[in-house]
Amino acid sequence: MKIKILQVGKNKDSYISEVSNEFIKRISPYAKVEISEVSEDALKKIDDKDFLIVMDERGDEMDSVKFSKFISEKKDDGASLCFVIGGPFGLSDEIKEKAKKTISMSKMTFTHQMIRIFLLEQIYRAFAIIHGKGYHH
Repeated sequence: MKIKILQVGKNKDSYISEVSNEFIKRISPYAKVEISEVSEDALKKIDDKDFLIVMDERGDEMDSVKFSKFISEKKDDGASLCFVIGGPFGLSDEIKEKAKKTISMSKMTFTHQMIRIFLLEQIYRAFAIIHGKGYHH
């Protein structure tokens, strides 16, 4: 399975990269993960074949088990997932309208760098649930 994470804006803190790389390493037996820091304009080049998921506080909330079922279904469908994390000013309506799914991590607002870590952790947790690993209790 291929998973792309597009984050609008630059990562300014080295610990974000360190934690991100650790989760990418943990996910690697199950999926190939690519993270790109992009401008809002670059989002217009998203491949139409990708299953586009926008991370937005107004999206659907789901627990970790439901998220793992979502990941499993998309994996079984052979889908490539593309998660988009907005920058400080969110995402344009054009990108939101292109999305096939909108997911909220919380009704609270977090920085785009923190959402990147939370999302990677939940993707790893999803694969741990799918494969019966002891990470999720």
